[in-house]
Amino acid sequence: MKRRSTLLACMALLSSLLAFPAVAADDALSKILSRKTIRVAVPTDYPPYGFVGTDMAPKGYDIEMANIIATKLGVKLELIPVTGPNRIAYLQTQKADLTISSLGKTPEREKVIDYSVAYAPFFDAIFGSKEVQAKSFGELTGKTISVTRGSMQDEELQRLAPAAVVKRFEDNNSTLAAFLSGQTQMFATGTAVAAAIKQKNPALSLELKVILANAPCYVGVPKGETQLLAKVNQIILDAKKAGTLDEISQRWLGAPAGNLPE
Repeated sequence: MKRRSTLLACMALLSSLLAFPAVAADDALSKILSRKTIRVAVPTDYPPYGFVGTDMAPKGYDIEMANIIATKLGVKLELIPVTGPNRIAYLQTQKADLTISSLGKTPEREKVIDYSVAYAPFFDAIFGSKEVQAKSFGELTGKTISVTRGSMQDEELQRLAPAAVVKRFEDNNSTLAAFLSGQTQMFATGTAVAAAIKQKNPALSLELKVILANAPCYVGVPKGETQLLAKVNQIILDAKKAGTLDEISQRWLGAPAGNLPE
């Protein structure tokens, strides 16, 4: 009788435990799959990586990459517009699951976020009017250059051209506007962005002055989210192997993505 009572008590306990719902995993990937939506921070002021088209819909290399990741995960894509200065903060404050915003890799950023393998090529350079002589870092001394605050170009300018007069702005449109309005003699950006600007303004006197760096783009992932990082890496590597990255790069940058670092 005592053994039967013990058995009944154990069965009752097991039944009560099964009545409680399973505790959902707390990692970022599980949350995304449970929510059935992935929130991706993207630029909307940085063509051809991210911009708003004439139909008012976001377009560009980064937007396509975000769509590929959402499709492979089988979830809905929610795009969150960001600027250079706040794209890291959106990850740190959990306002976004990923940032795909032509993000370059730096030691400072690696302290607070994780990086995927590279998904796009990107060259940083200084551009200006053909009338301005500046073909070396030494010739940038005393010359005014506009740049987006907190961007890779900002960091590169501080390191490579400390004697230049750098004027910092909060977004890419303001950085370009400063140059176009004559506030600065030059501006720092990516070569693909400058090409898009030149295409829209064929009469603009614009040429590449000095290359700052070859800085491929990476997807930013919240620090320590190893499962999400592994999944994003696999999606990018599969796209690279299938030739999809070369196709996207050819469409938006005019050249294949090439041998991106892994």
